[in-house]
Amino acid sequence: MAARHATTVQTTPDTSDVPAWLEAVTFNADGLVPAIAQDAASGQVLMVAWMNAAALSETVATRQAVYFSRSRRTLWRKGESSGHRQRVQSIRLDCDGDVLLLSVEQIGGIACHTGRAHCFFRELDDSGNWREVAPVLRSPEAIYGSAVGGRNSGSDSADTDVSADVAVAGNKLRNSIDE
Repeated sequence: MAARHATTVQTTPDTSDVPAWLEAVTFNADGLVPAIAQDAASGQVLMVAWMNAAALSETVATRQAVYFSRSRRTLWRKGESSGHRQRVQSIRLDCDGDVLLLSVEQIGGIACHTGRAHCFFRELDDSGNWREVAPVLRSPEAIYGSAVGGRNSGSDSADTDVSADVAVAGNKLRNSIDE
C-alpha cells in the first residue's frame, strides 16, 4: 500500500524572511506606500512618489531612492535616465505607519521631470488660479533628450534617429507625468 503524503497549501505569505522594520510599514491594498522626498539640507519637499516593499528594500540597501512606477508597474530608480539621483540620508515612518519621509541629497539639484528643483511649483493665488512660482532650471528636452540619444545609431537615416529619440523622450516624459 502506497503511503499518502499530505500536501500543505500556504494561504498566507511567508513573512519569516521579512525584516521587522519592513513589517512596521502599512502598505495600501495595491501593496504601495506614499514616499515624500525632502531635501536634507533645506527641508524643501521635493516630490511625492510610491514605493512597494521591493523599492523600499532596495532603497535601504543602496541608499539611493527607488520608487515604484504605477504606470509601468515596475521599479523606478530615481535619476536613472536623467542623472538626477537622490542619495538617501534617512528614512522616517509616520505615526500611522502608512507614509514614508525620505531625507535626500538631490544630485544635480533637479527633482521634477519638468526640470525644476521640486514638483511643487504651482501655487494657488487669491484669484483661484494656479501660477508657476519656481523656474525651470533645465528644459526636459535637454535632460531627457541627451539621456536617450544614440539609441538608433545603426540606422541609415539621421531623421529616423532624431524621430526615434524624440519618441523615446516623449514616452519618458509621459511616464514621468503619470507618476
